[in-house]
Amino acid sequence: MTKTDEVAPAVAERLAFAEALTRRAGTAALRHFRDREALVVESKGLQDVVSRADREVEDLIRGALAERFPGDGFLGEESGGSGDFGQGAVWVVDPIDGTQCFLAGLPTWCVSVGLMVDGRIAAGVIVDPCADECFSGAVGKDGTGGGAFCNGRPIAPAGVADFRNGLTEVGVSFRIPRDPTVGFIDRLLEAGGIYHRSGSGALGLAHVAAGRYVAYIEGHMNAWDSFAGAALVRAAGGWVNDLTSNDGVTRGAVVMASGRRLAPALHAMAEAAGYPLTPGDRP
Repeated sequence: MTKTDEVAPAVAERLAFAEALTRRAGTAALRHFRDREALVVESKGLQDVVSRADREVEDLIRGALAERFPGDGFLGEESGGSGDFGQGAVWVVDPIDGTQCFLAGLPTWCVSVGLMVDGRIAAGVIVDPCADECFSGAVGKDGTGGGAFCNGRPIAPAGVADFRNGLTEVGVSFRIPRDPTVGFIDRLLEAGGIYHRSGSGALGLAHVAAGRYVAYIEGHMNAWDSFAGAALVRAAGGWVNDLTSNDGVTRGAVVMASGRRLAPALHAMAEAAGYPLTPGDRP
């Protein structure tokens, strides 16, 4: 479901297909979640693990997309990428975002399917199987709006102008020094805000789009973790910093997201905390 007059037809067509596919992938992931003791788990690095469930769900998504849209590119957390990421349609997929939570039996994980078109974030679907929620949205032709929904109902970011009126999700990445994260939390508390950490950055961004968190920040996220959620926030009318510049598609980026009224304060706090921001990250 999108504002069809504001979204390119090719994007709307792909979003409709991705909604049904991501729901199917969520059902498959949920079966593994309920039988997770049987999964074989491998370590990819510090606080970074993968299971058979991750690979099987990504294979399901990648195979269905290749059959329906054979000319589209693909970038997945587990199987890598193919195609020109700056040209045409490219799917950006994390089969299970929040794998540590998934394996620990915590319900804060999701399936994340994003879409880029000609190098720009265009649409996203995030399915939270444990809550039976499907977030979907497409960015408008002008780069904003377009409409975002949760189970078919319109969503929008919180309209607050300061941090005292809600929760801020603070993601943690070991790919950057810890000082900016610690500094941000300290400043957030001084400003009367409360931080929260759910374990899934993609789901956290979906919750910003739905107004459940007033903001999200993380010092480094890969494209497959962040692009679907960023699309949802922009589609819902919120603000996200520039995630694609400086080879962000392949190298990842700092991620900040909020409603538009809060965006200047979020950026200022992130800058003061020492996150590695660029001029394009300014609201």
